[in-house]
Amino acid sequence: MNPVATALAAQIGGWLTPGKPLIVGLCGTQASGKSTACAQLAAHFAAQGYKVGILSLDDLYLGRMVRAGLAEQVHPLFATRGPPGTHDTAIGIATLDAVRAGRTVMLPRFDKRADEPLSSRDWPLLEGPADLLLFEGWCVGARPVPDELLARPVNDLERTEDPDGVWRTCWNAHLGGETAALFAHIDRLAYLRPPGFGVVQRWRCEQEHGYLAQDGAERAAAAMTDEQVARFIAHYERLTRWIMDEMPGRADVTIQLDEARSPVSVSVRA
Repeated sequence: MNPVATALAAQIGGWLTPGKPLIVGLCGTQASGKSTACAQLAAHFAAQGYKVGILSLDDLYLGRMVRAGLAEQVHPLFATRGPPGTHDTAIGIATLDAVRAGRTVMLPRFDKRADEPLSSRDWPLLEGPADLLLFEGWCVGARPVPDELLARPVNDLERTEDPDGVWRTCWNAHLGGETAALFAHIDRLAYLRPPGFGVVQRWRCEQEHGYLAQDGAERAAAAMTDEQVARFIAHYERLTRWIMDEMPGRADVTIQLDEARSPVSVSVRA
């Protein structure tokens, strides 16, 4: 396992209780290594005989056409998936409820290339009762931004496309409502904290460049340019910055990353 997964495994191993399903939330920015860590953790605990599943917040995205409806009815920026309000929280809650109850459950999956949820026929099965569900995502476990911090735009996207704050106020309300109900199912929360917001765009650009190198013509056609990444990341900036400030004080474990995504410290809440 890489050092991040190793540090998380040490904590999660102490949280597991035989016969009691555990839902661990893992929060981290885009391209911070969440998916890699979860895959390694799942393999690690499965090798010890545990039943382990992985659910990404990305797998709960609303499809392109549904978001188009939100863009028309609420605000144009809701066409872009990512912020609270662009997820199917009802399916997420039903899934986590089933895991907690010890039932066998199909884990939702989303096809980012098609920008639509996969058919439930293609969802993986997590046989119950499960021991561990790793629930990862860029804002998993986040709390709403204080109202007084919403007034001033945080970047050019908000300044030019959400000058009156309708979009950010709406997703923040979701974060305190439907999305909060989803995150309330988390038993333990782990946070991968970046060294600063500025590194997130570089990490994501490196990720897109990697897709171009590895996955051939089809993936290359879907990969974002650096300019597209910059616009995409701007949708996440306000909440990412708030998470960086607020979450370390309450996460069960916070792993501080350096610019190479390596852990430089591990803080465990007493």
